[in-house]
Amino acid sequence: MKFSKIKYIERSTGEIKIENVPGEGFLKFLYYNPLGELPLNLVVKKKFLSEIYGRSMDSSKSKGKILPFVEEHGINMEESVKGVDDFTSFNDFFVRKLKEGSRKIAQGEDEVASPADGKVLAYEDIKVKDEFFLKGDKFSLEEFLGDRELAQKYEGGVFLIVRLAPVDYHRFHFPIDGVVGSSKLIEGDYYSVSPHAIRRNFRIYCENKREYAELKNEKFGDVILSEIGATMVGGIEQTYRAGTRVGKGEEKGYFYFGGSSCILLFQKDRIKLDEDLLKNTKKGIETKVYMGERIAILK
Repeated sequence: MKFSKIKYIERSTGEIKIENVPGEGFLKFLYYNPLGELPLNLVVKKKFLSEIYGRSMDSSKSKGKILPFVEEHGINMEESVKGVDDFTSFNDFFVRKLKEGSRKIAQGEDEVASPADGKVLAYEDIKVKDEFFLKGDKFSLEEFLGDRELAQKYEGGVFLIVRLAPVDYHRFHFPIDGVVGSSKLIEGDYYSVSPHAIRRNFRIYCENKREYAELKNEKFGDVILSEIGATMVGGIEQTYRAGTRVGKGEEKGYFYFGGSSCILLFQKDRIKLDEDLLKNTKKGIETKVYMGERIAILK
């Protein structure tokens, strides 16, 4: 497959944009050069590298990386509770909280809100194989969840990916209200979840470290909320309390440094995805959304 820049649609304007990817040259070498396969499988995908890098981002010495990163990627620090000089490390900046009101939460009781800032791919039926991203890769829901019975429960349902780039706000939130269960951890690799990697192997979602919890809602039914680890993601931190009722837009947790993904699984015939997300996905292009923005409605 030929290397190409990552294009996405800015939902608010409909404009097609090209993503500014930190370390894109390195990703090109790893996933599109035959010589990259060896370091990818021997070193890059391994847990120890991401942990070491994650710890370095906790160091006070990493503070010097914050301002250049903000300036290079045009990050709006007016939204942040803390200013650039107030962070104790790069990771402290990376998991920054936003000021109240920085994101508008879809208010309708029948509306599903995006759990995070990111770029969306949306599939109406997880049995359907999209030619652009799935390309014959055997994506198994049973393997993804590590639970055959649970996989059967969501067969034919909606599968929605929100990919967070390193430049995005990295806290994730509840897309609807309900009672949430405990988080299940499945250990795995640390491949990149960039489209550069996913285009080569969609099974990364079944191979990477991941966590998921089930949320129960009277109208929407049961919903899987999953977070995916990736290269240089120092950790996934859950901040909610299991067994409690949560509100739409409330914080669920956050990712330490790196690009990551949130995955939502809805049972069959429960929701209707917004048409633009479906249309863009069928064209093989992601749609930029923000946490709290409507992505679906009750069917």
